[in-house]
Amino acid sequence: MFVLFEEAGKYLGGRVLSEAEASAQVELDTGKRVKVKAANIVLRFDKPTPAQLMAEARDLAAGMDLDLAWEFAPEGEFGFADLASDYFSTQPTVTQQAAALLALFEAPHYFRRAGKGRFKKAPAEIVQQALAAIEKKKQVQAQIGEWAAQLAAGTCPAPVREQLYKILFKPDKNAPEYKAVVEAARATQKPPLALLEAAGAIDSPYQFHWKRFLFENFPKGTGFPALSAPAIQDELPLAAVQAFSIDDSHTTEIDDALSVQGLGSGTVTVGIHIAAPGLALTPGSPIDQVARARMSTVYMPGHKITMLPDEVVAAYTLEEGRDCPAVSIYARFDEASLALQATETRLERVPIAANLRHDKLDAFITQAWLEDPAVSSEVPQPAAGLREPLSFLFRLAKHLKAQREVARGKPESFNRPDYTFRLVGNDGEPDGSERVQIGTRARGAPLDLIVSEAMILANSSWGSWLGELGVPGLYRSQASLAPGVKVRMGTKALPHAGLGVKSYAWSTSPLRRYTDLVNQWQIIAAARHGKTAALAAPFKPKDADLFSILSGFDAAYSTYNGYQAAMERFWTLKYLEQEGITEVEATLIKDMPNAALARADTLPLVFGLTGTQGLARGARVRARLTDIDEISLDVHGSVIERLDKPPASAQEEESGEDEEEVAAGPLAIAVDMSDAEGEPTAPAPTTAA
Repeated sequence: MFVLFEEAGKYLGGRVLSEAEASAQVELDTGKRVKVKAANIVLRFDKPTPAQLMAEARDLAAGMDLDLAWEFAPEGEFGFADLASDYFSTQPTVTQQAAALLALFEAPHYFRRAGKGRFKKAPAEIVQQALAAIEKKKQVQAQIGEWAAQLAAGTCPAPVREQLYKILFKPDKNAPEYKAVVEAARATQKPPLALLEAAGAIDSPYQFHWKRFLFENFPKGTGFPALSAPAIQDELPLAAVQAFSIDDSHTTEIDDALSVQGLGSGTVTVGIHIAAPGLALTPGSPIDQVARARMSTVYMPGHKITMLPDEVVAAYTLEEGRDCPAVSIYARFDEASLALQATETRLERVPIAANLRHDKLDAFITQAWLEDPAVSSEVPQPAAGLREPLSFLFRLAKHLKAQREVARGKPESFNRPDYTFRLVGNDGEPDGSERVQIGTRARGAPLDLIVSEAMILANSSWGSWLGELGVPGLYRSQASLAPGVKVRMGTKALPHAGLGVKSYAWSTSPLRRYTDLVNQWQIIAAARHGKTAALAAPFKPKDADLFSILSGFDAAYSTYNGYQAAMERFWTLKYLEQEGITEVEATLIKDMPNAALARADTLPLVFGLTGTQGLARGARVRARLTDIDEISLDVHGSVIERLDKPPASAQEEESGEDEEEVAAGPLAIAVDMSDAEGEPTAPAPTTAA
């Protein structure tokens, strides 16, 4: 005897080997034996075989008119044999009964299940809704097929183009546009990016990366609402200094300036003056809401998206020829030993005598010019007139750096230059057609060292001061220099091993970073209230809003740095093609399965390299570059020849301040080619080929 039974939502057939009151031992066509509950057995028969029955029943069920079956079906609960009697004949065959069972079971929009082999008619209105939904699904599936065919033929349908960035980076995997891309990619065996590029969905590589960034981070655009900068109401004393800033020529948000007093007197006071938007802006104000939404200025070659509107920046920037409101920290040093004697914070107006531009001065203001008065150089004014204060600041910077290196336990090593990007013909927002020039600026250049050490001094001093007063701030810390110990952000004054300081609170760029503006509010409270500052500061200890700012900034800053690195990689790939560069010298920096990561010696480029068998990390090679793809940001390299291995000291690399280097690589998209048809899955980024 054979039986048809339900098992885990399926109907199976088999031969009965033995049977008890509550169960039966059944052998399936595969030879597997299963124990089946008696209640799950819905049909018993002697012939045909289970396999033949199921095949014939499925064919018969496929031809049944479900509308007619619904009309014939009894009201109330009924069994499949009842429907078979009404639909086929008074004495339905086993095959007809099985066909009725399968038809009922597989049409839940017509018949609701009421038990093993038992059903009830769905209400007429539910049937109509279900049929409409089924018809709509058919239409959508037909649309998906049509779009997929167009993509495969090299044409991008308008709806897919409109949803391009959503499809690639934040997809709704049930959306027809997404499914059409997946279906076309499967059919053509092309990676999604290559498919869409061939279909004309991507206007240009540069616009692709730019619009992707805007889609993910500035969906409403980069413009600002109409805002006016509030005036600073405080009656601020005028500082008796002549301060000067040091930035590059593209900097409009001039946050910091320096001054030197007392040269030749035995005690020298260095002033570090920071633009003071915190004296006018308040937490929760319209401008603050804009700054908090952006968290930072976004930098990229040839362009930037500022944290604050230009007119607001202009109101508070440290522009030469003006007496600018500032939060100043004065550090008093013994002129001979450079021992730090005391620090003091003041809220004041600071005369800005000059805005120096290091990209125009680095070639003139050299270490020799700063250290030897006898060395002459055609240093342009007004920098030439600042030789004495600059020389002292350079001497002090070297001393402060040496002190930090003692604290951190080893010297800072800057073996790689900072690369600079200049877009020729760029006027405003780039379009990707510009010619790119890549230059270098040695880390630790005199003017760079002067500024960086002054800012580290200010950020560490203010961080410690806030900690002593019990005023919370936003700190960066690093527990040790051990491998894998990264820089973290927090609200407590903890040591920063990478910098060799007891605490470090970003406070010197309030026009460019929201953390610095928040810390400036706290510093202003400390300057005004001293020991009671914790009660008056805008953010109190364990303030939930402060933690929210911290996490939001961390995420945004990481995203912005990633985009900057990606666009620098884009322009580097553009440079390779522009200059016809097909070979580079490179150093292996990381082993990978059957390959390695290498860094070009004279370009800001990290790339995968094959043919590295037998080569260890630190080995230098000449590599051939091929398959440059400006959309996926990918480039392939293969070893041509082995070069001399550099000395061990040259293999040590560290980031300058405390920022982790972003080694931009091939673009990752969220189109998953393994998605089951019609089933939503969690996004699993896959590297675009």
